[in-house]
Amino acid sequence: MLCIGTFTTSCIYSSQPSTNYKIVEFDLQRFSQEKTEEATPKRKEESRQKGQVAKSAEVNSAFVILSAFLALKMIGPYIYTELTMFMRFMFTDFSTTDFTIDGMQVILINFIIVFLKTSLPIMLVIMVISVAVGFLQVGFVFSTEALMPKFDRINPLSGITKLFSKRSLVELVKSLLKVGIIGYFIIRFVINETGKIPELINADLFDTLQYVGSLIVNLAFQIGGVMLVLAAIDYFYQWWEHNQSLKMSKQEIKEELKQTDGNPQLKGKIKERQRAMAMQRMMEEVPKATVIVTNPTHFAVAIKYDSTMSAPEVVAKGQDFLAERIKSLARENKVVIVENKPLARTLYASVDIGGSVPPELYQAVAEVLAHVYRLKKRLS
Repeated sequence: MLCIGTFTTSCIYSSQPSTNYKIVEFDLQRFSQEKTEEATPKRKEESRQKGQVAKSAEVNSAFVILSAFLALKMIGPYIYTELTMFMRFMFTDFSTTDFTIDGMQVILINFIIVFLKTSLPIMLVIMVISVAVGFLQVGFVFSTEALMPKFDRINPLSGITKLFSKRSLVELVKSLLKVGIIGYFIIRFVINETGKIPELINADLFDTLQYVGSLIVNLAFQIGGVMLVLAAIDYFYQWWEHNQSLKMSKQEIKEELKQTDGNPQLKGKIKERQRAMAMQRMMEEVPKATVIVTNPTHFAVAIKYDSTMSAPEVVAKGQDFLAERIKSLARENKVVIVENKPLARTLYASVDIGGSVPPELYQAVAEVLAHVYRLKKRLS
């Protein structure tokens, strides 16, 4: 077998020596487009800002049903009392009064009061539980992108595509399973309770209503428990599907890194330009230096000092080729060059460009500056 590597990978399989070659080509670029990598934190945050989060509507439905019927069971006697009093008013007190506008107002006001007193507690429980469950699932997410108009939502072709998509098929299977499982529990419950129905024939109205109410609440709890199990399964599926949808290809990760950290080539050019500008500024300071301290061949440090400065400053320094450039520029501008190997090495290693000479080197630098001043005085 002979493999040739270029932009694509080609493998030549030989069944006979030097004859009948079969060439198989693999395009390596295709593998870079496969979404096999976990989403980056930046990708997850962008998805969250768009309102795309892992959330199961089944969890909300299960908790809402359980909380509503639990509240109904707890305040059931109170609701029964309020409704009984309203019905007694309608069939006794109101039936003996004249049918007037004032009378209708009384009925309407009483009806609104009874409705609020009986239904408002349950509605408040449902609202609080719904908000709490939604917050526990996804936290606080505020996004208006889902409300923005998009023309592809009213596109018939797009709608047909979504209708026969993988997600639609999964939702259909989930709905059928939910209906089948819940229907099975309802049928089983009804069959188990059917034998007790004849006992209600001789029971009074209150006992019958109490039994039917208890029956409905128990059935609701069973359905809610089944829905809670299905909701847990659905939540983990939604979480898995959301993570799968956020997966990225290797190329997408590279592009994101370029956007986050910048293009490496561009960053390299920027750094190169910055170094060139810093070098130019440093070389512009050499003619203004008081003295150049050298190694004499490997290091060169330009020192500047005048009476207004608290301490001498290193305005330029370089090694090897750069040291030669500093010395050449110093000769052109008649800056004194002094050879002092220990001082040149120490200044190059310990003082940055633009930094002041440390106190422990004051004496050595002062001797060099004194030599420079004597030399200039002699020449003048």
